[in-house]
Amino acid sequence: QVQLVESGGGLVQAGGSLRLSCVVSRRTFNFYAMGWVRQAPGKEREFVAAINAAGDVMEIVDAVKGRFTISRENAKNTVYLQMNSLKSEDTAVYYCAASRPGLVRTAQIDYDYWGQGTQVTVSS
Repeated sequence: QVQLVESGGGLVQAGGSLRLSCVVSRRTFNFYAMGWVRQAPGKEREFVAAINAAGDVMEIVDAVKGRFTISRENAKNTVYLQMNSLKSEDTAVYYCAASRPGLVRTAQIDYDYWGQGTQVTVSS
């Protein structure tokens, strides 16, 4: 069983920054593609960002491009989502997800494992 644990969420003012972390409990973390998905109140989950197993291919949704960055540290079994210039519309629960094989994935259906989510609230 693969477990994913997110952290780093919280309350921040518009224009501020947060860095989300997701630790994966699997020694073969470096074989997994990773992604971040968010769900705003009353809305469906939407893809935010993804990174392949090697960490050299990323995809970012247009709504956050230029503000959010995804990265990973395979030695720490951790994937990050750096969020800058936050807006009120970024308020959501952010979920980390893992997929194998390690090609970058933008479709939620392609992810095999999910974390419990971390709340991000941006006040205007």
